[in-house]
Amino acid sequence: MSGTKELYDVTLIGAGPTGLFGVFYAGMRGMKTKIIEALPEVGGQLAALYPEKDIFDVAGFPRVSAKHLVERCKEQADLANPDATYVFNQRVDRLNKLEDGTFELITHTGEKHYSRAVVITAGIGAFEPNRIPNESARQYEGKGVFYSVTNLPQFEGKRVLVIGGGDSAVDYALMVEPIAEEVTLIHRREGFRAHEESLKKLAASRVHVKTHYELRKVEGDGNWVKKATIFDNRTGEETTIDVDYVILGTGFKASLGSMLEWGLEIENKRQIVVNSKGETNIPGVYAAGDISWYPGKIRLIATGFGEVATAVNNAKAFIDPGSAAFPGHSSEQRKK
Repeated sequence: MSGTKELYDVTLIGAGPTGLFGVFYAGMRGMKTKIIEALPEVGGQLAALYPEKDIFDVAGFPRVSAKHLVERCKEQADLANPDATYVFNQRVDRLNKLEDGTFELITHTGEKHYSRAVVITAGIGAFEPNRIPNESARQYEGKGVFYSVTNLPQFEGKRVLVIGGGDSAVDYALMVEPIAEEVTLIHRREGFRAHEESLKKLAASRVHVKTHYELRKVEGDGNWVKKATIFDNRTGEETTIDVDYVILGTGFKASLGSMLEWGLEIENKRQIVVNSKGETNIPGVYAAGDISWYPGKIRLIATGFGEVATAVNNAKAFIDPGSAAFPGHSSEQRKK
């Protein structure tokens, strides 16, 4: 149970795809497992921000939506680790190493959890949207103005304005384009910072792309957005368009929050430094996925899967020195 003195072999912090694969591997190694997630469900950033986004670079899935990938990761975790304990709506604020070498994790509500090893799989950490300095947009947040696409069907037959020039904005425009009545994408500069393949799809789509344009204001009836005024930042010329939704694809800023006070070695205040075993500078504490850093680090979901498998298996060797870090191949461990 959450918050009791019960001791677990390994506790993972963060239940995104990387954390879920860590649960799977901990089950493969017979480890008593707990996973603590600040959100109310598994999936992490994918579930909270991009559930409808298609992902193309996970092995074995030529194309998979983020929410479906999360579902399959949870299914896989349950197969190998059906007794794992999940704790939701809990943010770990403090990590203490006790005299007996075990760890005490204290959440923001004061609950305490105990573990022999800890694997941090918290993605980009605590995140919040990059808001633009536009008071009218803030007034309609949640009333037609959104920072992500979490429910794709709601855009069917609607007029959508997307703002931004990076992967998020281009992805959102491409996601809603097949079902929306009309999609306009504006960016304040000429070039986009999205992946080359996404830009090819954008060029072939029916999205109206306007560069050197910014948002002047949004208007509505107080309950929902109805219009948006955009302007050419070279000439100042304004254009007002009818909209049902405005999506601010301006990205999210992340913070490690209280983790900065845990005594971990941190890179650029954003990522936790690890070695080739996934070990941090605190023995018994590991990190994997987007939150970890080492020279040559590539921040991909696929990378996180390998990193957490490495971290969990080395955590097994840490808490049980008689066991090997390499568990053997899964086909040898699990027989149909």
